[in-house]
Amino acid sequence: MRDQNEYLYFLRRAFDGMLGALEDLGDDLGNARPPLPGANSVYAIAYHCVGVADYWIGHIVAGREVDRDRAAEFTAAGSAQELRRSVDALFERMATDLEPVTPTAPPRNTPPAAFEGPDRPLSVPGVQLHVLEELAQHHGQIQITRDLLTREARS
Repeated sequence: MRDQNEYLYFLRRAFDGMLGALEDLGDDLGNARPPLPGANSVYAIAYHCVGVADYWIGHIVAGREVDRDRAAEFTAAGSAQELRRSVDALFERMATDLEPVTPTAPPRNTPPAAFEGPDRPLSVPGVQLHVLEELAQHHGQIQITRDLLTREARS
């Protein structure tokens, strides 16, 4: 067994930053899309990140069945409180998923070619880095989206 607490700590920091931005905006503005082509709401981006982490850690690494509708993640809407509960449940699942995992074990599943991700076979540490990469990118996207929405609201 390998201690995954440090890894989960950094994932939690990313999610706490996303959820903090969503809570700062409030549910109405958190579900609004900025006036840019193809832009997503802060809620939808954070909701997508739950799907990313659950799928890549739960399904790819641990082999757990994950019912994911990736396209629907980008149109999701809801409250910050609901999403925080979903994130807490996600962390419980990920802790269980990662507990028996060793860095030398191969992932239990291979992502479909249609899913965005690294274009090479991945090790368990590689999948974990991919999840951290995605969360870090989307955390920054959420911060920029929050700034755009609050600027628009003040105008």
